[in-house]
This record gives sequence, structure tokens and C-alpha cells, in this order.
Amino acid sequence: MKDLSLLEQNINYRFDDKSLLLEALCHSSYANEQKGGGVRCNERLEFFGDAVLSEIVSEYLFKNYSDFAEGGLSAMRREIVDSETLAGYARSVGLGEYLLLGHGEEQLGGRDRRSNLEDAFEALVAAIYLDGGRDAARKFLIPFISGTAKHNYEINRFSDPKSKLQEIVQRGGAEAPVYVITGESGPDHDKHFECEVLVDNNVMGHGGGHSKKDAEKAAAQNALESYFPADQ
Repeated sequence: MKDLSLLEQNINYRFDDKSLLLEALCHSSYANEQKGGGVRCNERLEFFGDAVLSEIVSEYLFKNYSDFAEGGLSAMRREIVDSETLAGYARSVGLGEYLLLGHGEEQLGGRDRRSNLEDAFEALVAAIYLDGGRDAARKFLIPFISGTAKHNYEINRFSDPKSKLQEIVQRGGAEAPVYVITGESGPDHDKHFECEVLVDNNVMGHGGGHSKKDAEKAAAQNALESYFPADQ
């Protein structure tokens, strides 16, 4: 196993209780191979870290983006706690190099698997919280949160039709839009998805794309153009 002090340097936090750090790094595949050895995987820490992350992100956005209504704040939070975003945070500190993986997971490239990195990052947040308290967890997270939030605010503010649609409909008192994938066609390497966006159970727009996300954006744009042209 690699020297954990190097990881502590990367994350700018030194653990008093090293067992918490080890647990955060322990994938279920490794724990299963060590049955009887008292090894606990990081799933419980991941559960707690998800809640800690959401709370700290929400507080940061609420305090720093006072010009955003609930819809805009929710959209920004989704971007920050997105699976790929969290995996990116994990990669930036080299977290994958320190994961404890079972032999099979190691052979299958588990050190760079998005879900493993996302889960380990959330578990690490929980471990820091339990070891050093909320302030320590917040200090660790803020550089990640602030960078992503600033990018979204300055570069992508309301350029995403999903965010813009949500902001408009919630400003009018409606529920957040719901996206439903209604069709899927084509081979695995060239899929095409169809989507509907519903507001208060009413279909507001249709769209298609080569990924579910693209189809959802197209449906949102269609709804904006059809029902809210003045806000374009």
C-alpha cells in the first residue's frame, strides 16, 4: 500500500484517526476478500459523506449566490455533486492510487472507475468530518465547490436550457420539470434517445439526442421556444 502521508499532503489534511482514512479508501471488493479480518468497506462513510457534501454545498451556494432563485441554486448544486464532477475531484488529488481494491476489481481497472472514485470521495469527506469536525470538512471542500460554482456562474449561467426552464417555471410557482426518456434506438455505438419534459404533469417539450442528457436539453429548449419565447 502506498504511503498515506502523501495522500494527506494532496488533500491538505492530516488524520488523527488513520483508521477512518483507511476505511474511506476500502472498496467492498477488498473487504470481501478480507472476511474475518475486521476490515470495513467505505459504503457507510459514503452514505454519510453524501449528506455532508450536499449540506455544505447548499450552504455555500446560498451564501455566495444571492441573485439565484431556488431553481438556479438547485441546478448549480446538481452540477457540483454530479457523479463525473466528484470523480474529477477524486482524480485531482490522486485518490484512485490509494484505493484498497480486491484482485478482480484491480484487474478490471477499478482505480479509475468513475463510481469507485465518486464513492471514495464522498467517503473521504465523511472521514474528515468525523475526524476533524464540520469546519475541517468544509475547509477541504470549499476549493472544489468554489471553482466549479464560479465556472458555472460565469461561463454557463442559464446557457443550459434545463437550468433556464427550471428557473422560469419555478419562478411561476410550478414544480420542477420532469424529464422522461420515451424512446431509444440505434446500435450501442450510435444510440439516439427521445425525451419529453413535463411541468405539473403536462408535456411542455420534446427533443432527441445521442445521449440522454442531450435529449433532455433538446426537450427543454423546445419547451422554452414553444412556451417562453420572451425569456429567450
